[in-house]
Amino acid sequence: MDTNYITKEKHKDLSEELAHLKSTKRKEIIEKLDYAKSLGDLSENAEYHQAREDQGKLEDRIRELEHILKTSVVVEKHSTSVAEIGATVTIQKKGTSEKKSYQLVGSQESDMLNNKISNNSPLGAALYGKKKGDTASVATPKGVIEYKILDIE
Repeated sequence: MDTNYITKEKHKDLSEELAHLKSTKRKEIIEKLDYAKSLGDLSENAEYHQAREDQGKLEDRIRELEHILKTSVVVEKHSTSVAEIGATVTIQKKGTSEKKSYQLVGSQESDMLNNKISNNSPLGAALYGKKKGDTASVATPKGVIEYKILDIE
């Protein structure tokens, strides 16, 4: 599971962010640097040092986004009978009646608040490759928890 996966939507979002950073944000930082240079002595110029720091952070983020977009595999949501990237899996913890649904996504997109779990997380890894009716076991500090897979979309 060393491969990084992203959904088509996330690829679009990251591409848009990269385009914005390369055009608009770079221009803004260059303008800040030019202004800061015009203030004089660079050794004690807080505006200049802040602008240089912002420029470094921006270039780091641009490199990170370019790497993600270059190396990630884009997956589209599709109908499947196996728990895989893009699938929504409905599970039930053994011994309870509570049901939860999670979408399996790559690590770049995991977001528990929106029920998106990474295929590299303990639960995601336990669910990955399973079918409806299977049981997934997750080791936790309090012991092993078992989940029954009720549905996969």
